[in-house]
Formats: sequence, C-alpha cells, structure tokens
Amino acid sequence: MTTIHAKTCHICEANCGILVEMDERRVVSIKGNPDHVLSEGYICPKATAIPDIQDDPDRLRKPQKKTKNGWQEIDWDTAFSEIGQRFADVVFGPKVPALYLGNPGTHDYSKTTQVRNFIKATGVEGIYSASTLDQLPHMITQKWVYGHNAMFPVADIDRSQYMLIVGGNPLASNGSLWTVPNVRNRIKRMQERGGKLVVVDPRKTETAKIADQHHFIRPGSDTAFFLGLLISLKNADLVSPKHLSGMLDDGWAEAWNAIEKFDIETLSNHCGVSIESMHEIALEIGSGKPAIVYGRMGVSVQTFGTVNQWLIQLLNIATGNLDREGGVLFGKPAIDPVANAGTGSYGRYSTRLKNSPEVLGELPTVELADEILTEGEGQIGALITVAGNPVISAPAGQQIDTALESLDLLVSIDMYVTETSRHADYILPPCGPLENDHYPLLLAPMAVRNFAAYSPALLERAEDERKDWEIIAGLTAAINHAMGKDTPEPVHPQVALDAMLKASSYDLSLKQLKESPNGIDLGPLFPQLPERLCTPDKKIHCAPEECMKDLERFATDLANTQIPEITLIGRRHVRSNNSWLHNSRRLVKGPDRCTLMLHPDDAKNYNIQSDDMVRVSNHIGQVEIVAEVTDDVMKGVVSIPHGYGHARKGTKLSIAAERPGVSINDLTDPAEKDPLSGNAVLNGIPVQISKLEIVETA
Repeated sequence: MTTIHAKTCHICEANCGILVEMDERRVVSIKGNPDHVLSEGYICPKATAIPDIQDDPDRLRKPQKKTKNGWQEIDWDTAFSEIGQRFADVVFGPKVPALYLGNPGTHDYSKTTQVRNFIKATGVEGIYSASTLDQLPHMITQKWVYGHNAMFPVADIDRSQYMLIVGGNPLASNGSLWTVPNVRNRIKRMQERGGKLVVVDPRKTETAKIADQHHFIRPGSDTAFFLGLLISLKNADLVSPKHLSGMLDDGWAEAWNAIEKFDIETLSNHCGVSIESMHEIALEIGSGKPAIVYGRMGVSVQTFGTVNQWLIQLLNIATGNLDREGGVLFGKPAIDPVANAGTGSYGRYSTRLKNSPEVLGELPTVELADEILTEGEGQIGALITVAGNPVISAPAGQQIDTALESLDLLVSIDMYVTETSRHADYILPPCGPLENDHYPLLLAPMAVRNFAAYSPALLERAEDERKDWEIIAGLTAAINHAMGKDTPEPVHPQVALDAMLKASSYDLSLKQLKESPNGIDLGPLFPQLPERLCTPDKKIHCAPEECMKDLERFATDLANTQIPEITLIGRRHVRSNNSWLHNSRRLVKGPDRCTLMLHPDDAKNYNIQSDDMVRVSNHIGQVEIVAEVTDDVMKGVVSIPHGYGHARKGTKLSIAAERPGVSINDLTDPAEKDPLSGNAVLNGIPVQISKLEIVETA
C-alpha cells in the first residue's frame, strides 16, 4: 500500500510543493501539489529527478579516505578525528585554511544553523563561495542603497502591467534571486490582463520566446543600456519618483549629474540596442502603470555587475515603481534576515595577493587558485568544500585542478566523487534528499508572496549515514578538539527553527507548520518604506561612493572599447541546475544540450554547420564542442551551457560521463572580475572559433 506525502522540492529557488507517493522506501511518483500556497501545483522536471538522486548507486553513503590504493571507506569517528588532526597540523604550520561553500547550502536551513560555529572553529578570515560567481552584485548594492544586504527587491509580477527582464531567464531558472514558481503562467496572466513582457538578452531565451518583445544586446554592455534608459526617461520628462521623493538622499541629484554626462547615441552603439527601442521601453516603464525592471545573472557576471544592479535600482526609483504594488516590493518573511542578521560588511580586510576587498564576509573565488598556489605568508594549505564544485563552476577550471592537487589537506562534503572532490583527501557524504527536512530560510525573503512552509524528512537516514548539519557539527567539534578548544553543544536545527518562528511578527511555531503540509499563506507583498530601510538616516542612498567611482571607470571603458568578433556567453536549461544533476537519467535524456549555439551568419563565415565539431579557444584554454546553428543567438555571439565537463579522470558520475560535454569555465578568465563585489566575469568572453576537421583513417 502506498502513501502520499506533501513536501517541498529542494533543488532550485522556486520551492515548489510536491506530492511524493511512496511504497515504503521506494518513490512511486512525484507530482505537483495543487494545494501548495505558492506553487499552484506547478513543478518542473527537476522535482521528478529526486528519486534518481536518492537511489543513485554513484552516490556515496560512507566517508571516503584517499589512499595509495584508491578510495577506502572509513567510519565517521575515524574520519572526523583524522581530519581534525590534519587540519590542526596545517593551521599550526605556516599555511592558512579556507572554506568554499556551494549554492546547495542556501537551500538547506539545517546546515545554515551550524555554519557560524563551523567558520569560527576553522578560523578562516573570509570564505569563498558560489555567491562570487553569481549574486554578490545584488547584495552589496542592496546594502549600499537600502542599508541591508538581504533587502531583495522582489518583482510583484502578479499585480504588474509591464516587466522588463534583462539578462534573466526565469522559465529556465524558475526565478533567480526571485522565488517565483509557475512563472510561465504568472507571465501569461499578466499578458491576459493587458500587461506586457519585454526581454533584453544576447540570446532568444525560453523566456524571450513568450515575451511580447525581445531585443538583442551585446554581451557585457548592459551598463550602456541602463544608462540609455535613464537618459530616455529624463529626455521624455518621465522621471517621477512619486511617493519615494521624500525618502531620497542628496545622492539623487548627484547620480543624475553623472548620468547626464553620457551621450545616448554612444551608449546605443556600444550596447547594440537602438535609441528608438530604449525610448520605447522608457515610455512604458515611465507611463505610470505598475512596472518592473529586473536584471539577473547576465547583468551580474560582468565587470560592471554592481554598477548594473545600482542602475536597476535607479530605474525602479525614477519611475516610482519601487515599494509599489505591481512594481518591486520587499518581502516580509516569517523569519526575517533584515531584522535578525547584521547589515553586512565591506572592506574589513583584503585578499593577500590582489588586495581585493572582503564583501559580506566573502572573498573572490576567481582568486582562490592563486591563493593556494602562490607561496608565502597566508598561503592556503587546507581547504574544506561544502556542496561545491569550483573546478566546473569557477573560471579557469584547469588552474583550480592544479591548485587542489597541491593542497596539504582537502576535505569535501559531497554526495559524489566530482571534478572537485576527486582531489580530496576525505569525502564526507550527506544522506539522500528524502532523508532531510526543509524550510526556505534564505529563499522566502525573495518570494513573490509571503509564505512559510515546512516539510519533514520522508525517510529515516541509515545508522551509518549523516545529515549535512551533523557532518558540519561533527567537523566543528573535531577541529576544535584538535586545536585545544571547547565546542558548544550544537543546537538541533528544528529547535533553532522553532525559536526563530516563535520570535517572528507572525507568531508562528514549527508545530503549526508541521500541521500545515501545504504551507501557510502570509499574504501578498506590501509597501514597507521608509520603515524597512536600514540606512542610518532612513533614506534611500542613491549615489553610493563606490558605484559613482566605478561609473567613471565605465566612461573610460566606453571610450576605449574594442568589440571582439566573437564573444561567449553561458546558458542554463530547466532540466539542469547544479553539475551533479547531470547524473540523473530523467534529466539528461533527450537531445544533447551541451552544444555551441552560433548565429547562421557566423556559421557561414566560418564554414560551420549544425553537428560539426568546433574548436573554441582563447588565451585561457580551448574546448571542442558540437555546433548548433540557430538564430536564437545574436550575430557575433556563441553560447555554451554551464555545469558540464565531466570527462575529467577520476570523476565517478556514470550517467554524466555518457554525455560529459565541455566546461565553459575552461575559457573564462580568473583575472577578470567586478572590482566592487569581486564577482567573476562569466559573460562576454572574447573567443575564437574554427571548424574542427575530422580526418578519417582506415
């Protein structure tokens, strides 16, 4: 007899409610939960892959120790004890430790409850994480403009009449820094009530294909586009902050003085979007109807990523669409990081080699390999990776490969032997996804609607398996013991969660959430300014000093830019998220998705046809990949999806190995970053392409 359980899909930011039909420990089916308060019965293919992960024979079940004869299974006590002692040996020597945190940790509330003690035990000064490959431009901009790094402006699409998406593809991501399940139908409903969606992107993405308009833009030039929109608003006399006027600091005038020095024709030529198109978009967002400007991954992973996010804030302010129903609003989650956590730090210390500032406690991942390989005081000798695969996800994967092999100690908390963990001295595997409970601690603040939802584990973990939080707590205790320090008793995650819920303004408890398997609706987003502002003067800071200085750098760049003949961008697919999902048979079935998209005109110029093998190269490296000729990308742009490159020796991902693909990060340059946030540059990479001639031999 089967049983059906309500649960939350943990894989991506959408947090969809699912119904899992179980026959004892076997998953019979996974379907969308039509009664879930946020996801409306929607699920994407990733949810159906949960059984593939749970039952994957490649997934590790016990700690692994690397020996001369290969991997050896050891017990947890031995693993913790040996790691603690070896960690102490490194720290008491001339080298320093470091942490790398992957993005799955964002989806695991229980792990989050242990991280602070873990960081304190390891003694690391700053952490490296996937955030500096993705989202720090958003967060540091929010700190500077609104006073807190967790004040995410959320697109209120359910009540909007116009949405401009730049460098984002929510139909593939299900929303990114925007928890918005069922986004296709939400867009459709906006269009049915007379609303409009406009997408600006170098590729005609899945989202662009359902948009009312799509405009190509040259990769890495979004700063020019945003400045052009602001100037168009000014020229049309449509700058009207409305209810925000009394909240703007003196930087409002200062910002406009800098913006108006730019020439719109030069900006248009730089970004490839016509003056007429910019003017048309400006008229729409400045019309007075509820409108949204949303920019995501594509505008963040470039050298002016933070400036881009700042200009997006100015656009929503200038049109009166910040803190407005149908515009962008701030969430009021049950557990509120704005109320419960610090505002975030900047520049408390810098990296050893390149003097890059600490940003919200993080250091640039693009500098990690050099910090490991370069000798001298402060050289990294011990690294612990938590649910991360920087060999695939960070620039210059070959250099990271070399760096990881040189470490005195590498410990990976990971389910698999990945491109990164294959270098580890120890791999500590967490239990399967159905053996974990879930609460959207870090994602609810970005939700399109205020909600709270808890789902328990559906399976008991085996006696010799550990949950993520138990592994981190065990490592914390072992490292402290080896270094002669006491360890506070870890607070059980559910106890911590219950306390946080009871302290919230909604007067909730974990017991209530357990009795509400479909979640609890806490209502639509609503205006909260100026009370929500965390700046000392309760004003919106419109001209952060760092952004104003970097705008000057953009002006210089604008005057001296030479446009490459071919530039490379990334892409993602709804059937993918993290690299380990390529080991799901359900998700990788169908056509090969690791292809080089290129425009027909470029294909003709280089004598390339679909299915030809193409060499893509630059000063960083080269890859060989199958061509896909399509007018979905603009002329002069090629695209490779992220997360592939599974042919590296020693990796144990048998399904992924059948279609290994190539890693786009074998072509990205760790020397390139956004200097304000330290974020990697993963878009607009200059490359050369050539058809690979296949020589047949008898």
